Amino acid sequence: MAQSLELLLIQFLMPDNDARRQAEDQIKRLAKDPQVVPALVQHLRTAKTPNVRQLAAVLLRKKITGHWAKLAPQVKQLVKQSLIESITMEHSPPVRRASANVVSIVAKYAVPAGEWPDLLPFLFQCSQSPQEDHREVALILFSSLTETIGSTFRPHFADLQALLLKCLQDETSNRVRVAALKAVGSFLEFTNDGAEVVKFREFIPSILNVSRQCLSAGEEDVAIIAFEIFDELIESPAPLLGNSVKSIVQFSLEVSSNQNLESNTRHQAIQIISWLAKYKANSLKKQKLVTSILQVMCPLLAESSNEDEDDDLAPDRAAAEVIDTMAMNLSKHVFPLVFEFASVSSQNANPKFREASVTALGIVSEGCAELMKDKLEPVLQIVLGALRDPEQMVRGAASFALGQFAEHLQPEIISHYASVLPCILAALEDVSDEVKEKSYYALAAFCEDMGMEILPFLDPLMGKLLAALQNSSRNLQETCMSAIGSVAAAAEQAFIPYAERVLEMMKVFMVLTNDEDLRARARATELVGIVAMSVGRARIEQILPAFVEAAISGFGLEFSELREYTHGFFSNVAEIMADGFVKYLPHVVPLAFSSCNLDDGSAVDIDESDDENINGFGEVSSDDEAHDEPRVRNISIRTGVLDEKAAATQALGLFAQHTKSSFAPYLEESLKILERHSGYFHEDVRLQAIIALKHILTAAHAIFQCQNDGSVKAKEVLDMVMNIYIKTMTEDDDREVVANACMSIADIIKDYGYMALEPYMSRLVDATLTLLREESACQQLENGSDIDDEDDTEHDEILMDAVSDLLPAFAKSMGYHFAPIFAKLFEPLMKFAKASRPPQDRTMVVACLAEVAQDMGAPIASYIDRLMPLVLKELASPSATNRRNAAFCAGELAKNGGETTLKCYNDILRGLYPLFGESEPDDAVRDNAAGAVARMIMVHPQSIPLNQVLPVFLRVLPLKEDHEESMAVYNCVSMLVLSSNPQILSHVPELVNIFAQVLVSPAETPEVKAQVGGAFSHLLSVYGQEMQPLLSNLPPAHANALAAFVPNS
Repeated sequence: MAQSLELLLIQFLMPDNDARRQAEDQIKRLAKDPQVVPALVQHLRTAKTPNVRQLAAVLLRKKITGHWAKLAPQVKQLVKQSLIESITMEHSPPVRRASANVVSIVAKYAVPAGEWPDLLPFLFQCSQSPQEDHREVALILFSSLTETIGSTFRPHFADLQALLLKCLQDETSNRVRVAALKAVGSFLEFTNDGAEVVKFREFIPSILNVSRQCLSAGEEDVAIIAFEIFDELIESPAPLLGNSVKSIVQFSLEVSSNQNLESNTRHQAIQIISWLAKYKANSLKKQKLVTSILQVMCPLLAESSNEDEDDDLAPDRAAAEVIDTMAMNLSKHVFPLVFEFASVSSQNANPKFREASVTALGIVSEGCAELMKDKLEPVLQIVLGALRDPEQMVRGAASFALGQFAEHLQPEIISHYASVLPCILAALEDVSDEVKEKSYYALAAFCEDMGMEILPFLDPLMGKLLAALQNSSRNLQETCMSAIGSVAAAAEQAFIPYAERVLEMMKVFMVLTNDEDLRARARATELVGIVAMSVGRARIEQILPAFVEAAISGFGLEFSELREYTHGFFSNVAEIMADGFVKYLPHVVPLAFSSCNLDDGSAVDIDESDDENINGFGEVSSDDEAHDEPRVRNISIRTGVLDEKAAATQALGLFAQHTKSSFAPYLEESLKILERHSGYFHEDVRLQAIIALKHILTAAHAIFQCQNDGSVKAKEVLDMVMNIYIKTMTEDDDREVVANACMSIADIIKDYGYMALEPYMSRLVDATLTLLREESACQQLENGSDIDDEDDTEHDEILMDAVSDLLPAFAKSMGYHFAPIFAKLFEPLMKFAKASRPPQDRTMVVACLAEVAQDMGAPIASYIDRLMPLVLKELASPSATNRRNAAFCAGELAKNGGETTLKCYNDILRGLYPLFGESEPDDAVRDNAAGAVARMIMVHPQSIPLNQVLPVFLRVLPLKEDHEESMAVYNCVSMLVLSSNPQILSHVPELVNIFAQVLVSPAETPEVKAQVGGAFSHLLSVYGQEMQPLLSNLPPAHANALAAFVPNS
């Protein structure tokens, strides 16, 4: 065989295609015989030309897997010996590397079986050889062997690390340094052990030196390995050393800003900054690197993309991702710098910089929302100015930024509608389709939360939108439909005059079947659901079946986005129709099940780069290649499937919520799906499962309450739901998912009471404690930060608000029995009230304490000395929300704190007094101040100087905004009147006026009105005819309201 094989190898390398094909066929036939292995080994060692030796090695690598087990021991020994010789004695680098690849494959089988004990000692010896070639090939082998027999290296890890560090610093050979860099990358990719990863931190200076040398030599593909290594180090939970972070950032910024480098190289460098911002944000802050990063990233937004390059690699897009990540994690450090960049760049003569200025503001609007709200006026000035820019790119970026503001700066942005909406309306007439499309997006986002403020703009808006819907490209029509949906949601019943025409137009879109039209069909399906919600069941019920039928038929078109929007449509219809939706359940629930059970569609790219494919060598394939395990390079999930699953999961919950006991046939399967999805790998699906579980629980109770063993079955469902929620609280790594689990638990406690929840209380309290201590999985994203910052305030406000809502829910269900549990939770809660914490944290604590005091009652007295200084300080806060919550809390502490609070009465009254004056701009704050004073009077009237307090108190009545305070306030006034308190009776004219306004107010409850009416009757009984002049001066509606309470004579 050896002789014929040599001829075939030579023939295979000929330029004649026919000769090559014949040789390939013959080689394939011979390769089925195990004897091909020693024959190829012989040619690897003895063939005269390097090309033939290299081809022999490539073929050997491909064939040896299938034949190794069948070879005799002496042949195996020959193979191993020949490979070692080839590596050490071969002069041709390509042949050496091809032989090293064969060693890697043989070692995979021989080393674990104990058949090659001298391989590792040989490699260590080789790596310290005075010959550069030997050192290089040893390192190449260490790299490739990591993938096949990495675990064998574990006992030698310390020696290997020392060796790699030495080779990285090899002063005589760049090739050795590069091979060492690649080997470090392989080892880091292999090891998951944090302790092992930590040891690589000291490699960072050497890695940076090698990478800089590679970049200077034009070897960008090698330099990129450094970024892969940094990626592994950053994602490791082990902390990076401070100086290392600084040097990695400096190197990454050098590469990012170097326009002479390839896009991919620069993208990798920018990506490292992004990972650092995500995983090591504290390190960036402590090393004072935020400014230097943004000074590079913000100008990158103005860099023109090369038309030939992949958009995803464009530096401006990658820089945008970094700025967004930094805004999310380091908002207070990021916003001032971005705002300064935007202010200066908005005046730049270069339109790319003007575009970058508004793009930057749009990007940070989510992460820096609270800071931007305080600067909304100057920020809007920049963006609205850009909307009138002569350059299309600047106007388009401004429209995008406005859409982002509308999404993230609620509700403050809405108060600027008078200046914003006319600008957006003008932009809808732009000559550029791109600007129009982004303006429709901005309009859609802006209108969604507007409410009645939209009414003056409704007619011109709908005129423009309906015209655009008829005369625009598909892309514009889609965005236009989204905008109409937002307008309909804001206008509600005022949308009725436009509904019929919109629905008629949607019929045309909902029967489109061409692939390019299906996104428009999806938008139309969504819009019909939104319009139905706005106009209500009575107007939609008759025409609904045709739309439902069209929506169901769309499921057969195999377009994930259409299915996603269709689930949303069914969800809206279920909400409008309630029990009327039951008839649709048999048609729509199976569709939701189908989407929930879809395959995730993982797309996996396989890296076959070590098949050298030189001169067509890689074309020789064999069946036994299935035994090779190529490296997985990239895993990506089709996000369309995720969105569809999330929408279907949400739909199941809403179907259950609105059809209750009629959902019985689908309960069991839905529970299985939701249990599975609550542990799904992607947070969007988990979030919808967590929300849906509460609705399913409600339906289960309705289903089982009429059954004999219903209580047992209902308890099983409650068990499942609560176990999932408690596990989610501490183990889920997404804050929004955890927040929703907490909110759902609070709702369940309110709905089912303490007795139903008692079996879970111990675990619930432990989980709450974990969250208050910020020790849950979702709070550990940067547990590797270098310095533990006790007062670090970067956390998720929504999450902690949800956690703090659990305490009042416990208190409401347990009353004074909550006291021992509250004692455990008190100190971790108070950590959020420190002066170093942001105002949102402090008011969260104050609001929580107020509600706990309200329902726990007397046990709050033992905390008064700790709480009162905080509450008094918050009464003077610059934030209206903080003052409002502090006033409410002061009242509840006074009401429930007993004698302990008495000593604080003067301080509380002094703190509340400014809230009654003209300088207080917020009605809700004033209402809560009135509520606090009312509670104080009710508990200890003798301790209040009524002659001084009542004139101030009555002057702010009736209540203007927070009518939850009505019962406390008017109960107090009524008590003083009914007890004929002389201080209150000196204010009869004011009282009559206040009572009349309360009685005609649609915002007040019948109970409050009955209370006030009783007090008015008492005044009549005391003063009789003296009241007549007061009544005759009232408006007729007020006088008539009071007349209803005049006793019959």
